[in-house]
Amino acid sequence: MKAMAWFIGLGAIAAIAYGLWRLRAKWEERNRASEERFTSFMAQALPGGAPAAPRVAATPGIAPAAPPMIAAAKANNEVVMQRLLLEAASKAGEAGEPALSIQLYAKLLTRYPQCGFAQQARAAVEAQKKKLAPKPAS
Repeated sequence: MKAMAWFIGLGAIAAIAYGLWRLRAKWEERNRASEERFTSFMAQALPGGAPAAPRVAATPGIAPAAPPMIAAAKANNEVVMQRLLLEAASKAGEAGEPALSIQLYAKLLTRYPQCGFAQQARAAVEAQKKKLAPKPAS
C-alpha cells in the first residue's frame, strides 16, 4: 500500500511537471508569434514600406549596430522637423510677427544648416528683416 501511495505521488508530480512544461512551450510560441506580428506591423508602418531588420542575437562585448530602419526613421523625423519649423516661421511672418519669424528661421538654420530648406529660410529672413526695420521719418 505504501508503494502504491508513492507511485501515485510520483505520477502526480510528473503530471504537474509535464503540464508546466507544456504551458511554458505554449507561452513561448505565443510570444514568438506576437514578435512576428509586431515586426510585420512595424515593417508596414515604416515610410516607404522599408523592410524590417531581422533580430540579431546580442554578442557580449560588442555593441549592436542600429538597424537601417531606425536610421531611416530618424532621417524622416529630421525632415519633418525641418518642415514644421519652416511652416511655423512662415506663418508667424504672415501673422505680422517678423521677430518671431526670424527666430524660428534662425533655429532652423542653426539646427540644420545644410538642409534643403536653408536657401528658402535665408531669403525669408531677409524679407522679414526688411519688415522689421524701422521706417525713416519724413
